[in-house]
Amino acid sequence: MTTAQSIDQMVDLQRGTIARTIFSDEVIYREEQEKLFTRAWLMVGHESLIPKPGDYFLTRMGAESAILCRDKQGVIHVFLNSCRHKGMRVLRYEQGNTPAFTCPYHRWTFGTDGRLQTVPQFKELYEGHMNPDEWSLVEVAKLVNYKGSIWATWDKEAPGFIDYLGSAKAHLDEALNHRDGREGGSECIGVHKWIFGANWKFPSENFAGDMYHAVSHQSVEMVGIGPSAQAGVKERRDDELLNARLLHVSSTEGHGVISGLLPENSPHKPTFQGNPEIQAYAEKCYHERKQRLGDKARLVGLTGTIFPNTSYHARQPRSLVVWHPHSPTQTEAWRFFLVDADSPPAVKDMLRRYYMRYSGPAGMTEQDDMENWYYATEATKGAIASRYPFNYQLSLGVYRSDDVMPGNISPQTTEEMARGFYRAWSSYMKDEDWSHLLGHHLPKKMLNDNP
Repeated sequence: MTTAQSIDQMVDLQRGTIARTIFSDEVIYREEQEKLFTRAWLMVGHESLIPKPGDYFLTRMGAESAILCRDKQGVIHVFLNSCRHKGMRVLRYEQGNTPAFTCPYHRWTFGTDGRLQTVPQFKELYEGHMNPDEWSLVEVAKLVNYKGSIWATWDKEAPGFIDYLGSAKAHLDEALNHRDGREGGSECIGVHKWIFGANWKFPSENFAGDMYHAVSHQSVEMVGIGPSAQAGVKERRDDELLNARLLHVSSTEGHGVISGLLPENSPHKPTFQGNPEIQAYAEKCYHERKQRLGDKARLVGLTGTIFPNTSYHARQPRSLVVWHPHSPTQTEAWRFFLVDADSPPAVKDMLRRYYMRYSGPAGMTEQDDMENWYYATEATKGAIASRYPFNYQLSLGVYRSDDVMPGNISPQTTEEMARGFYRAWSSYMKDEDWSHLLGHHLPKKMLNDNP
């Protein structure tokens, strides 16, 4: 069992080093499931996946199977996918509609509200010594529908979700809000699922703001794999950010994000090219967003991670992705692709095709990333390699609190977001009352003169 002292030795944020063992040790992995994934807020799906009463979506929370569903009254629930009798899964299909969940082992049946409805031979075998009301499906302690995305936690003492988001809220909103600036309005048009051989923390910290690894995607940038995929048209997925000041934001809650702050009166550069209908929609959204949000429209989201294991792309390919741990060295990724729910069919179809080209197991960038994460994980197992820690000293100590945006912002490429991630990870692993971190910032500090 790890101790607070051993955690501090493995994660030395003053020096900027992290022991390789935290990425492959079985004991640490088991303790993560108990100390972290039972307490943190976890993303479990999107409301558009369960639009009608009786709809369900098979999801995960950490290493455990869970059910996201709407009951007959339309209320959203999240349950542990385990019969209260002998533990068999009561749901084995990925998505659908049902009046009840029936365990195939002994046929205990639960309503979509989680209540135990029927037990075979109840009068003969159980009546008088079993109260069915005490054997409902295990339900999460807290659940929130945040702009269509569904989040849950097993911890009844967990902070409110908005408090948990802290300074990351405005950046996550960039992925969830309508492209024209309205609150919410996203729809999930598909979920990619795949398994790869790496520890779940590598992709989580990568999406928290690793701009240093751009060389890994050099071939993608050379090709110019943009949304329209028109012959002879070379695009970037983030044209809007070319003139933006990048904000590398770390929060003490463990989240890390990168967003862009456009200069005042920045000229609009269309995201889509080659199709008049799609470009007209993009232009319409841009102008309405600017009119609706005013100066706040200058914030353009890029990427980020909501601690511990939910990452996002805010622009293109717009998505939420959850890194589900399977073992210390295996992760299952679920990427939820988002579009504006009321966007034209042509826009949705174009984005669907682009998302598949860019992301997921067959996408050009995800293949680059998975190769990096796989070999990084492999490098934590060797007897010699494990003696040497990883270096997390990039721009160590170079950050400041910023009046423009809450959080601790670095003026240059940094690993401050990764260090913030492991600061929160350490707090959970030491069983600390980490709620004292909420809403606070690191001491104001600026060790260079960059603007």
